[in-house]
Amino acid sequence: MPARLEPSALFTPTDPEFVADPYPAYSRLREAGRAHYYAPTGQWLIPRHADVAALLRDRRLGRTYLHRFTHEEFGRAAPPPEHEPFHTLNDNGMLDLEPPTHTRIRRLVAKAFTPRTVEGLRTYVNELADALVRGLVADGGGDLVARVAEPLPVAVIAQMLGVPESDRPLLRPWSAAICGMYELNPSEETAARAVRASLEFTAYLRELIETRRGKPGDDLISGLIAAYEDGQSLSEQEMISTCVLLLNAGHEATVNATANGWYALFRNPAQLAALRADPDGLIPTAVEELMRYDTPLQLFERWVLDDIEIDGVTIPRGSELALLFGSANHDPAAFTRPGELDLARRDNPHISFGAGVHYCIGAPLARVELAASMRALLRRAPSLRLAREPERSLNFVIRGLRELRVEV
Repeated sequence: MPARLEPSALFTPTDPEFVADPYPAYSRLREAGRAHYYAPTGQWLIPRHADVAALLRDRRLGRTYLHRFTHEEFGRAAPPPEHEPFHTLNDNGMLDLEPPTHTRIRRLVAKAFTPRTVEGLRTYVNELADALVRGLVADGGGDLVARVAEPLPVAVIAQMLGVPESDRPLLRPWSAAICGMYELNPSEETAARAVRASLEFTAYLRELIETRRGKPGDDLISGLIAAYEDGQSLSEQEMISTCVLLLNAGHEATVNATANGWYALFRNPAQLAALRADPDGLIPTAVEELMRYDTPLQLFERWVLDDIEIDGVTIPRGSELALLFGSANHDPAAFTRPGELDLARRDNPHISFGAGVHYCIGAPLARVELAASMRALLRRAPSLRLAREPERSLNFVIRGLRELRVEV
């Protein structure tokens, strides 16, 4: 390995072969250093676990810079005016805000998104997972993504929000179009789809919120309307952005964790056999290990708000970091034999749900969903097997499978 590495020779997120298996390249990036400037996106790649974990908590970094600087002051161009609907929707969500605004919104959302709320959904999640798996089994198999992995988390979030069942088919296409903007260097076609989905989703939620103002229920939207603290409540735009964030973040990762996880199990038959032999004992650690082993969110970005130094290199204000979650989760400095799937792994400090102030508020619900679908599949389809090699999505940042054909 040469002393100086050209990251673009290894990190090729538009290459289907890289997307299919980025982990060998990650290994070389970690060996070569702690930070690598990647010219195609103008970002610094951060591949090691200790750095990623620390930088997620470093307040010299931010998901946005607009709480401190204008675009001009930060040396960045403002988004094109035609993208404004997407940015209005995205930039008012917790994930892309910094304290004190982030603190206020997260505290108010937490009043509606409580552990009791999640626990109250457990029976619904288990029953829905069981029904979806029974349908798959009755047909002798099918696409695990379309039949189980996708419909479960979408229905759960819709149930939480209070979206009527008749409207739920609208949600996944809107979410997929908006999430396209989180890939590296999205095209204008991708942006146009995201803008259109943002406008339609916003209009739909504005009407639903108005309905709940007049006739509140026990759903999350009613809870967000009622959330109030120190004379402050959520604005309508903040409620809309929060609902979209909860849907997008609340199902995209779960869909991909389910599909990636079962594909990993099929490729590791000894581990799958151990899971089948002791589901109650292994499911809790299996969920965490599968999130680590093939991470659904591969990259998370942070803006440098004040100069930082990594490994003797000064990274100036105005730069952007690409924190490589997938690489961090395979770092041998943090995990014993990281390339092996070990469903009984106890020491597992994976960062698939992030860290710091932006730690995933929906992580407890995601764990409930992943455990429920796994338990139902192990019980109802004890001989579940891969029917053919899966078709992988070409997306890198939110990385998963287009389909996973199985037989029972």
